[in-house]
Amino acid sequence: MAVKVMTKGQLISLIAEKNGLTKAAAGGVLETLACAAIAETKKNGAFVIPGIGKLVKSHRKARMGRNPQTGAAIKIPAKTVVKFRVAKACKDAVVPLKK
Repeated sequence: MAVKVMTKGQLISLIAEKNGLTKAAAGGVLETLACAAIAETKKNGAFVIPGIGKLVKSHRKARMGRNPQTGAAIKIPAKTVVKFRVAKACKDAVVPLKK
């Protein structure tokens, strides 16, 4: 089953329509948000989008893994990754608690 996701163009159109902006201005807002998220996460290690979630820079330790084809043990080096933590308000709105 294929899931249809909103494209960047559709998101820009929605932002423009809901806020009375031109598509160019809405695209600029979206681009500014993306650039701010990247710069802030790179600089401070985290960027919060209130009500949606938080981008977090995280360090992953070195570990031993296995080559799935040969089964041989390999050393996976330490690295820094970016994770997204969904806000509780967003999670509850998308998947309400069962009672």
